[in-house]
Amino acid sequence: MLSPMLNTLEREDLFDTAFLERLRMLALRLRKRRELMKRGSQSTPATGFTREFKDYRHYTPKEDYRAIDWRLYARLGKLFVRLYEETQELNLHILLDTSASMAKPHPEKRKQALRFAVALAYLGLTGQQRVNLHTMCDTVKQELPPLRGQGHMEKIMNALMRVNFGGVTDLERCFNDFNPGRQRYGVIFVISDFYGRDPETTPQAVTRASVWPGESHFVQIFHPQEREPDLDGEVELAEVETGERRRFWLTKRDVARYTEAFDAFAEATAASCASRQIDFVQCRSDDPFEERFLELLMRGALLGSV
Repeated sequence: MLSPMLNTLEREDLFDTAFLERLRMLALRLRKRRELMKRGSQSTPATGFTREFKDYRHYTPKEDYRAIDWRLYARLGKLFVRLYEETQELNLHILLDTSASMAKPHPEKRKQALRFAVALAYLGLTGQQRVNLHTMCDTVKQELPPLRGQGHMEKIMNALMRVNFGGVTDLERCFNDFNPGRQRYGVIFVISDFYGRDPETTPQAVTRASVWPGESHFVQIFHPQEREPDLDGEVELAEVETGERRRFWLTKRDVARYTEAFDAFAEATAASCASRQIDFVQCRSDDPFEERFLELLMRGALLGSV
């Protein structure tokens, strides 16, 4: 059971007015960047397309006469057909790890993870994409039905504020259970520390995720103390998800070896993701949020270019 403090933070602690204003400005920056890039529509193998007018060309006898623009004919006396381009309504799937290690003993991880979730949802809703919010612990749970339109932002923030953090994340089971379906191609963001029940099983979990239909991004949130713990001498450590306790005598050399093991875990996870065309990025809980979020979208996410 989590300490009440971890689940009763005020909304302003996470999504204050200043943060939301910066998020709005960030969305404007991305929109301006998209206009400068003048990129065309994203093409995907999925269904769910809409048709948007692109251009005109002269009519030929083999074409369907219903495609003729008769209003243009009335003005010019020539037959033209309207050309359309197919654009897809992307589905944005946000999977938020709600295990105990995402909130204890470093609540800063929870705050950073929730800010990533709300920022992704905001961009999806303002871009008229369908936003799907999921939490994952022992299994995956869909917190809200798919939402579209900026007016649903309040629902997203309220849902995130109600999320309880506790328990152990079974990454392999969660990734196996999550199935957006072939009709919901889009962008998938997993926000987690990726420790799971056993860090050694993370590569198997990544394999499960490789079959998801869409562009996948893994965001690892970690606290600096998780990589370089400030420990020395005799200590008693508690595993926050299982409650297991152990006593150790640690030297500086032991801590250095631990840091090497942490880096090796991150590198192995990144390599496993890269081999399956999944983007993997690390984010410290004390990193400036806006910089890291913009960096994430600059890495090629469809969300930042539609």
